[in-house]
Amino acid sequence: MKNIKKSTLTFFGAMLAIYIIVQLLLSLGVLNNFWRGIIFWGAAISIVALGLNLIYGFNGQFSLGQYGFYALGAYAAADVTWRWLNEDPSGIVVGFLGSAVVLGLYALVAVFLRRFYNVRVTTRFLAYLLTTVLGYGIAVIGLRPLLEPLLLTVLNALPPAVTQQIVFFLALVSGAAIAGIASFLFGIPVLSLGSDYFGIATLGFTIIVKVLLDNTDTILPFPEMKGARGMVGIPQWTTWTWVFLCFLLVVVVMRNLLHSSTGRAILSVREDERAAELVGIDVTQAKLLPFVVGSVFAGLAGGIRAHDLAFLHPQSFNFIQSFNPLIIVVFGGLGSMTGTMITGFLWILLLEGALRLSLPPGFETWRFVVYPLVLLIMMLLRPEGLFGQYEFPYLKRPLANLRTRSASPQAGEAAASEEVAP
Repeated sequence: MKNIKKSTLTFFGAMLAIYIIVQLLLSLGVLNNFWRGIIFWGAAISIVALGLNLIYGFNGQFSLGQYGFYALGAYAAADVTWRWLNEDPSGIVVGFLGSAVVLGLYALVAVFLRRFYNVRVTTRFLAYLLTTVLGYGIAVIGLRPLLEPLLLTVLNALPPAVTQQIVFFLALVSGAAIAGIASFLFGIPVLSLGSDYFGIATLGFTIIVKVLLDNTDTILPFPEMKGARGMVGIPQWTTWTWVFLCFLLVVVVMRNLLHSSTGRAILSVREDERAAELVGIDVTQAKLLPFVVGSVFAGLAGGIRAHDLAFLHPQSFNFIQSFNPLIIVVFGGLGSMTGTMITGFLWILLLEGALRLSLPPGFETWRFVVYPLVLLIMMLLRPEGLFGQYEFPYLKRPLANLRTRSASPQAGEAAASEEVAP
């Protein structure tokens, strides 16, 4: 117990020290706007990569669709704040409250479908798709006329600084929720495919999202996003405090998920899907949950990034960009949260920061040659990744505790039964 407490205190103490140091450097002007953007970008890409590591590294589902969910979260969150600045709270009503209604209806549908054995995938997909349309329809037709005047009155009565933080929080949650709902609907029919085919399908999803974003002002009812011209007028509300809290939240949620009985089911599917099914694990649930959670992480990162750049363009989310989180995960080590966290920051700090500044004028693009060469050399010399399976003590504590409990025969039997529990 003392070791557990020590590792926890050490981890959170180190994170707090990092927060204070970076905040001081930003406040004193030691870190200019360029390095501020680099740090925020590093945190955002690390969050996306952590979500991909949950899907691919821990669950074994090869995915190239995280930038699609990253884009959904970015545009959804930006639309909420853009509308609010134009005295239109409909983004909050539809994005936040509408998503809450949809999730509540999902829970009812799930309870209803459990009454039937072996429901077909197409039936389940259509049920949830119609539920999604119904939920957002309720928000647009029923809640919007009732709640918009109330929201304007209540939020405008608060101090402007408080209102800004509340709206920004609701925007981030809306972006993450919409990305999660989209991944849930997408995952129901395609997760039954093999890992390679699933990767191709997710890449197709990213391309579809990119095409839709290019035409938001024509085929979609979002003229404020301005299609291929890019969305402007996004408030620059991302701060180091918000970045730090979101990053820490993602790490803690992912760590607790992986070290729960559900997390062990997720890991068992990666090791042997057929064996996991034979011991009673719901394989569909064990594959869908990490995919949705990882996509929620991507949507959250998109909201953070959008309100740092204050500008969004569909070209920033093309399918080539989808390989960036994958490279980070492979470079840091599949199944290593520590490797993904550190490599994500190093990737941005070195590739977009140090190399861009150190190379002579006209040679900035050579950094994209240096990085693949380093990655190729590393994969030849250390194919398990830079960090392999290494984790900070806090991140691996429950597994170490499980091994300790397994020292006695009785504890070993209890731990074994806990391992196979769905």
